[in-house]
Amino acid sequence: MRTRGAILLASIITGLALGYTVTNIGFGDYAELNRMFTFQDLRMLLSFAGAVVILVCAFALLRVRRTPGRIHAGVIPGAVLFGTGWAISGGCPAIPIIQVASGYLPALITIVGVIVGIRLCRWANARYFHLDRGSCGL
Repeated sequence: MRTRGAILLASIITGLALGYTVTNIGFGDYAELNRMFTFQDLRMLLSFAGAVVILVCAFALLRVRRTPGRIHAGVIPGAVLFGTGWAISGGCPAIPIIQVASGYLPALITIVGVIVGIRLCRWANARYFHLDRGSCGL
């Protein structure tokens, strides 16, 4: 049986390794991400696509199966909003943490934006939409 300390240590080591890798690839650099989203440099896009291919292969080897179901009503607008926010801010919710750790303090604004966005989503969901609880992330 694993202890909480061992799980925490493994999580910290894995997180540091991921942060190091993501930073060295360039995903923590706003200029690099901007070039990816404007298709000026395909290196980042190909790195992302390569990671997806690796995960697909790992899922196939592990025989992870998921039955396709009905698409949740919030997937398309959520994906558009997420992609727009990522393109404007230069980071998905994890990247600003890496940017701050690398000394890029304007990413703190992005972190605040993520927190405010999640809170607004939860408020709007509770008041108007009444979708499932996991529809607003975190």
